[in-house]
Amino acid sequence: MARVLIVDDAAFMRMQLKNIFTNLGHEVVGEAENGQQAANMYDELQPDIVSMDITMPEMNGVEATKEIKGKDANATIIMCSAMGQQQMVLDAIKAGASDFIVKPFTEDRVKETLDKLL
Repeated sequence: MARVLIVDDAAFMRMQLKNIFTNLGHEVVGEAENGQQAANMYDELQPDIVSMDITMPEMNGVEATKEIKGKDANATIIMCSAMGQQQMVLDAIKAGASDFIVKPFTEDRVKETLDKLL
């Protein structure tokens, strides 16, 4: 079982991800609606996995990934992107993201990614 921090500016996406992670037996320890909030919460919560949206206000997912990886090189971050954001996904992987999932995603796809990383 992993402890998960969900980061997405859309409340419905956070809810959908929370349901998926919970159904898969993981514990959602926090939710953030932007990258700055996520970077701050990471220190406090020390999650095993961060699911990170790319496009968000205040600080995007790529910048938040850089900030988190700067503090914890072993952080496991899964980027969640919409179709057509290939360049941003590549930037995120360069910034240290472990994997990515394209929206809209299914429980099976999330499980497959978690199985690979845990």
